[in-house]
Amino acid sequence: MRVGLLVTCLVDLMRPGIGFAALRLLESAGCEVVVPNGQTCCGQPAFNAGDRKAARALAEKLLGEFEACEYLVAPSGSCAGMIRTHYPGLFADDERMRGRVQALSSRSYELTDFLVTVLGVSEVPGDFRGSVTYHDSCSGLRELGVKTQPRSLLARMPGVELREMEECEACCGFGGMFSVKFSEISGAISARKCANIQATGADAVVLGDLGCMLNIEGRLRRLGDERTRVLHVAEVLAGEDA
Repeated sequence: MRVGLLVTCLVDLMRPGIGFAALRLLESAGCEVVVPNGQTCCGQPAFNAGDRKAARALAEKLLGEFEACEYLVAPSGSCAGMIRTHYPGLFADDERMRGRVQALSSRSYELTDFLVTVLGVSEVPGDFRGSVTYHDSCSGLRELGVKTQPRSLLARMPGVELREMEECEACCGFGGMFSVKFSEISGAISARKCANIQATGADAVVLGDLGCMLNIEGRLRRLGDERTRVLHVAEVLAGEDA
């Protein structure tokens, strides 16, 4: 199975280890993984800012890089959600592109969803030991239905104890430009999220979107919490969480 890995621009710039963890998980499941060298952004920031022209240009670029693959997989609910949920509408008035875009969108998955739903993975290479609490990132949860998939994979790891936090489905306050334009509201939301994380006493909070990770980790450290680790689910599952 030939799988295209969309590393995502944020992972590439800020925490490339997540990309390598995703690669390890896909390869360990028997996939032939293709990582296009020229890949950049899926166009989500431009789309959310209302710049549809820029979003379409980036979407066309991505389409050319990935449409030859059987599947597109991203370690990000927000990027996968952009492709699966919003690309078709972005090209709804373009007869030339519409069919190609819909075809790729239907084959695009968030990482844990792909591992569980498409591949039926029964074991993962990671050996994490400790307690974790899981934050459901908004895009993955609400646009793609990613909820049970990461938890089922974590449950296959004998050393992991899952402690559910209160309001696990509530936003962390990031929301891309929302955290910049409405910083006071964003700060209050993230403070509530971090209080719920800390109340579990878990060793780590685990999640599937780097934007949320950066936001939560930044708030925890500003609160003086140097103990709680903030990990991408791919890092835990792949054993690259050191």
